[in-house]
Amino acid sequence: MPTLYFSPLACSLASRIALYEAGIQANFVAVTLSTKRTQHDDDYRAINPKGQVPALLLDDGILLTEGAAVLQHIADMAPASRLAPPEGTLERRRLQGWLNLVGAEIHSAGFVAFMHPTSNDGAKAFARLRIEAKFDQLQTHLDGRDWLMDDFSVADAYLVTALGWCEFCGIDLNRWPALAAFRERARTRPAVARALSEELALRAAA
Repeated sequence: MPTLYFSPLACSLASRIALYEAGIQANFVAVTLSTKRTQHDDDYRAINPKGQVPALLLDDGILLTEGAAVLQHIADMAPASRLAPPEGTLERRRLQGWLNLVGAEIHSAGFVAFMHPTSNDGAKAFARLRIEAKFDQLQTHLDGRDWLMDDFSVADAYLVTALGWCEFCGIDLNRWPALAAFRERARTRPAVARALSEELALRAAA
């Protein structure tokens, strides 16, 4: 059984969603990112020197890191779930494009810069511009369609996770109605609702 190292409501939520969507049983170990300690008081950096989540420890002892890599591996563990197109296809490359957009442009260059405690007003303003520009693109793409690709994919799991940070950052998603509808549609999926509910409870208990 794989083990997912996560932090409640962080980007690792997408990996929990993917595991539930794929029907894969897993162990879950919470990490406090500010202290780099696990819920068992282990030094997380001894497990994952990057100190970031998600990290997926496989049955053979191999540790996978970086959200896009973890998400694709989960999808490949359960190909019948259709969470990712087959490896080697053009559609898989398109999926990777969406994962890169969410991970690099919206998450890392946008929300991380916006929420980091050392960010000044100028940095936050620039991050907001980055986020809004990508939301404009997603509004156009999602207008008239349910998901980023033909089926719900791990890229959608990542995007709905990132959209959950909007309220914290003071971004009104109603400015992008297709994107707001996407978030609500995704949250009605049983796997997404379950993962979100569990991590909201963990955050509230912290």
